[in-house]
Amino acid sequence: MSPSRAPAASYGNPASRSLQFSVSKTIKRVAIVFSGGPAPAANAVIAAATTSFLEAGIEVLGIFHGYTNLQEYNPTTNPMLPSEHYRLLAPADIRGIRNTRGIIIGTARVNPGAAIEMPSDLLNPEKTERLARIYRALADLKVDALISIGGDDTLKTANFLYHYQRHQVPDGHRVRVVHLPKTIDNDYRGIDFTFGFFTAVDVMAKELLNLRADCIATSSYFVVETMGRKAGWLSYGVAIAGEASMVLSTEDVEADLAIEERRVDPITGEESVELRLSITALVDRIVDLMLEREKRDQFYGTIVLAEGLAELLPDHSLDGMPRDEHGHVRLSAFDLAKVVSDRVQTRYEERTGRRKKVRHIQLGYESRCSPPHAFDVMLASQLGIGAFRALVEEELDGHMVSVSGQLDLHYVEFSQLINPQTLRTEIRFIRTGSDFHRLARFLETQTGRFFAWSPGLRREPETKKPSG
Repeated sequence: MSPSRAPAASYGNPASRSLQFSVSKTIKRVAIVFSGGPAPAANAVIAAATTSFLEAGIEVLGIFHGYTNLQEYNPTTNPMLPSEHYRLLAPADIRGIRNTRGIIIGTARVNPGAAIEMPSDLLNPEKTERLARIYRALADLKVDALISIGGDDTLKTANFLYHYQRHQVPDGHRVRVVHLPKTIDNDYRGIDFTFGFFTAVDVMAKELLNLRADCIATSSYFVVETMGRKAGWLSYGVAIAGEASMVLSTEDVEADLAIEERRVDPITGEESVELRLSITALVDRIVDLMLEREKRDQFYGTIVLAEGLAELLPDHSLDGMPRDEHGHVRLSAFDLAKVVSDRVQTRYEERTGRRKKVRHIQLGYESRCSPPHAFDVMLASQLGIGAFRALVEEELDGHMVSVSGQLDLHYVEFSQLINPQTLRTEIRFIRTGSDFHRLARFLETQTGRFFAWSPGLRREPETKKPSG
């Protein structure tokens, strides 16, 4: 093994420390799989992980398009072919890509564990068939460890694969699994910030400021729907940085915004009462804000809504909506911003007798492959190196790599992140009343400069309805 070119460090540079562990005797080849939606700095995490392993003499396979080909593996009819389904990564492949857009190995949103709903399902050969194919593919490729990069659904898949092997594969033949958290939604337990979050906030906040300027010029409102399926970190970040007049996310569905709905858990059969979003109350709250701002001669504004609010609408509102591989409503198809903006415009006219232009837009996709923010590059790079250190230095299995403080690495067991009964990942929500939540609420009241003069309220012409 050639000596590492990485500089030594007293606290343990991953490449230089690897020489102390004779790692090549235990791990000779790893695979990297990226799954779910893109995120800025994706290539930084891939590059850092790959470089760390290559420096230690360990081969790295970049698996193309997530689990798409792995879950369909058959050595005879659907083999894993080099250059078509994976690539043996070389230093030249990852040199200089840390700040580039996109994902060099691609991604896909598939769900190999779709049939698994409870722990006992992991013992069922039919329900674990796709997991078995993934394991056989990796084993036939002589992979000793898998580095999973993705969001909460990808973490769930990594946990399934880890437990499947514990039940079905003898000790000496298991493929170790570590997971690197990725989501612009920033809703992971076990880590404060996920890579791509700050870039996404920055891109969408700048767009929001453009829309705000448009609203000032036209005496109008924009309802802006941002990504953020389960928690409000992204929408709140965009609203704070983009000077929104109001922001609401799933955490805010309480009190007058909530209605009770009885539901039956499909797994446990238990009945429960859940809070669902009252669209009527939401619309009236927005109109209340518009009227309050008019008292301050502010006849414009931007309203930021997290897309996940749509999933909290009463069940009958979501009947027939298309869903993805994980059973989630395809929120981009629902277009919550349009639904709300149309109703706000109508409700405003009902309450005031005046017309008001209220437009809508969805933001999110344009941020996912934008040039990464410097912090996201640093964070992603540290997580990539953390994959090496977790597998080689700590000899871990079934752990997520995390950071805290000054990007200090630590490792969180899957069992601390996933509900043991439902096998669902635990989401990190914004705590209502927390300092971050209070910051957004306070800044809402401060939006809008007071000018020495302004054009005032723009009167919207009546729309002539066609006769007959």
